[in-house]
Amino acid sequence: MGSGAVQKQSAHRETSHDCRSCLECSRDNGCVRCPERLFLFLQRDGMSHHGTCLHACPPAHFGQRGKDINRCMRCRSLDCEHCFDREFCTKCKPGFKMSSGKCVTHCPAGTYAHQTDCLEDGLLAPLGEWSEWSEWSACLREGVTCGFRWGKQTRTRIGGPSGRTPEEKAASLCPSHSETQRCRMKKKCPTGKLLGNVVFTCLCCDFVFDGMWWNN
Repeated sequence: MGSGAVQKQSAHRETSHDCRSCLECSRDNGCVRCPERLFLFLQRDGMSHHGTCLHACPPAHFGQRGKDINRCMRCRSLDCEHCFDREFCTKCKPGFKMSSGKCVTHCPAGTYAHQTDCLEDGLLAPLGEWSEWSEWSACLREGVTCGFRWGKQTRTRIGGPSGRTPEEKAASLCPSHSETQRCRMKKKCPTGKLLGNVVFTCLCCDFVFDGMWWNN
């Protein structure tokens, strides 16, 4: 009798602990309904499932919101650590690379491995070269083009990797150069005079060029 009473009390404490975040709870299956913002996560326990309510779904799962209940759904690929939906992976497990939402051990033709992703050669500038500079952005300050004396504008260019092998490419990859120019706001900008100070930054180098930019 004493032993049975202890087991019953223990089961009651365990169920109460598991049900703290539930709207509805089953003694055998845990949570069966969660508050509006939480996700129901079902774990297999022998021949049955045990539910818990979570703020965020665990690895290899994604949150699917529904009209009556939000659920944690498993990513289809076993190599996927995080996914946007059942089919599209956003982060792979160690040892795999991301390629168009899939986890692969080897990057497909036309791509090469860089960190955790497979990058397309066509998205980069020719080998070891730089693309043309983009147009200067609008002269802005705090998100507006007028109302201040000075603003800033930027332009960028993309650099291609200088290596010949996929490993060398990945090691030498430099995403972009950028220039930031201090400029007068449009309504006050005179022609033929000093527009501002140019700061040239190489994101993959150890130097910054600080010079003057003139409007000729």
